Amino acid sequence: MSNGSLGWKSTANDVLAGIDLKGKRVLVTGVSAGLGVETARSLVAHGAEVVGAARDLRKAEAATTDVRAAASGGNGQFEIVEMDLASLSSVRRCADTLLAAGKPFDLVIANAGVMATPFGRTVDGFEMQFGTNHLGHFALVNRIATLMPAGARLVMLASSSHRVADVDLEDPNFEHKPYSEGLAYSQSKTANVLFAVEFDRRNKARGVRATAVHPGTIQTELGRYVDPVMIQERIEALNAQLAAEGKATIRWKSIPQGAATSVWAGVVASAEDVGGRYCENCHVVEPSSDGSFVDGASPHAFNPQTAKALWAKSEELVGERIG
Repeated sequence: MSNGSLGWKSTANDVLAGIDLKGKRVLVTGVSAGLGVETARSLVAHGAEVVGAARDLRKAEAATTDVRAAASGGNGQFEIVEMDLASLSSVRRCADTLLAAGKPFDLVIANAGVMATPFGRTVDGFEMQFGTNHLGHFALVNRIATLMPAGARLVMLASSSHRVADVDLEDPNFEHKPYSEGLAYSQSKTANVLFAVEFDRRNKARGVRATAVHPGTIQTELGRYVDPVMIQERIEALNAQLAAEGKATIRWKSIPQGAATSVWAGVVASAEDVGGRYCENCHVVEPSSDGSFVDGASPHAFNPQTAKALWAKSEELVGERIG
């Protein structure tokens, strides 16, 4: 299937139709539910060797029965490693295990995350969403970057919610301002995009590229802290406003559709096209300041100065100097 025929309806299977991933090795975080499971399944079904990371090994084992079946049917391989993104010691143990194995990764998909959680802190004292969604992945990816050879890619799962808020580098952990579940989530998703931008800038000279993707609006465990009635009412209100403005409305995606852009950006699209960019619906999307919440990328998530400042702040918070 050509890229021109891929869009919001496409599934991960559609994207990978006819593609042989034998010999490719992929790390996918968050393989205990939803998008992570489907992403891993689609990759192993086409011959890839996938390492899935999960906080709860028992839950992940139960959730990935179909992944192991697909691996057998498609000559792929699948294994699970333990990692809690809300604990830097757990992240470092996982990274050390992968480094000790010494096997390269052609693709890293930072899929795991939390959304709209009640106020809480990680074991290291970070606001839960910023600490899990951004800092955990920041520490992991940079620790294993030496395992990513020329031609490798990093795919960061972001969200259209990044358009709501820039990252607050003065108070990323809500130590001085009132906590807002939605604001904290939006900040963490902006951080995911900014991390991809800066990682790409730092690594493209050695042939390693990074991109951020929005999977779409999907019903998964990610939304377990949000009232489904409230979500539906919010979407209906937004759609009424968008329709009145003549703009595209929010469309629910299935989980197989939600996994499509991750695998498209990771193995199908040109690295030069997606490097340092933002993708949705299996296409690269240009930053736009039209104020839309639904589609596109916000310019604040591509500010190179902010990306560099976030990197420096992240190094300070995790206590590691990178590079």
